Amino acid sequence: MRFSTALGAVVPILLAGVAACGSAAGSPAGAPAGSASTAPSNASQLTLYTSVTQNTVTAVVNGFAKLDPGVKVSVFRATTGQLNARIAADQHSGGLRADVIWATDPLSMESYAQENLFRPWPLPALAGVPAADKTAYFWGTRELYLVIVAHKGLTPMPRNWSDLASAAYRGKVALPDPAAAGSAFAALGYFDTAPGFGLSFYRALKANGAVQVGTIPEVVTDVAEGRYQLGITLDSEVRSAVAEGSPVVMDWPADGAISLYSPIAETVAATGGADAAARAFLRYVLSPAGQAVIGKTGWQPVLPGIAGPPRPAGATEVYPAWSALFGRQQQILQQYQAIFGA
Repeated sequence: MRFSTALGAVVPILLAGVAACGSAAGSPAGAPAGSASTAPSNASQLTLYTSVTQNTVTAVVNGFAKLDPGVKVSVFRATTGQLNARIAADQHSGGLRADVIWATDPLSMESYAQENLFRPWPLPALAGVPAADKTAYFWGTRELYLVIVAHKGLTPMPRNWSDLASAAYRGKVALPDPAAAGSAFAALGYFDTAPGFGLSFYRALKANGAVQVGTIPEVVTDVAEGRYQLGITLDSEVRSAVAEGSPVVMDWPADGAISLYSPIAETVAATGGADAAARAFLRYVLSPAGQAVIGKTGWQPVLPGIAGPPRPAGATEVYPAWSALFGRQQQILQQYQAIFGA
């Protein structure tokens, strides 16, 4: 799947000193995710493409660097739409340049897998990652939750997702663009297959005056500034905004926040020293140390028992039917764009 999103002013960030904490060949069979070796690797270069938030990428890369300063990591970080455009540009100019892709959502990653960009998952002996967060090519690293953001003082507050289409909120709802934001794409996937929703939910939102904006952070900004009163966004974005004094509140739907996992994979471009470094990086991200770093940057780690951000009492979540959605990504997006535009 390819989205027609321009690259814009996206600049790769070069981070020196990324660690190699072991490889598949150097790890004992059945080793848990936390048993990463700290033996230095040969100096090498690793290229990471990612749509993960900058603070998380920087913290993880810095943590990895403490284990082996001899490996240099070049990071290209952008929104999902821009990442898609970068990958397409690579393929039209000599081939993919990323050794590892760390994305926001499974639907985008499945599109890359269908284009044969990934090696089969190279570290099957790692333990702890839930089966629901694994495929043959990519595994989850963190859990994300889509919730409702509301302008502070709004009454009444919506209780369920379906309330966003009610007359009380006519013209007051902002939606993130699923072609730009992977988490918005996951929300689209959930509503497409969820009983009582389907694409008719988006038609009802459109008829009620809901407006598509851009990225997930833009939704929060627009609600904070009063252009809209409600929006669909990530819980982490709302927490960050509240901590900065923004006039917004989190509204965790009673019928459940939409949960998605953020996958990572080794690409077919990773060869020689980059192959070893890529496997080492995957191992670190899924180790207790790497997962703790992810938790400290505001996300729920995928490994059980590692602290993440607080959740409201009684909060529940719902899950997209990933297996039913894989293979239908372009179709779903086109159906959505027929409602809200490309």
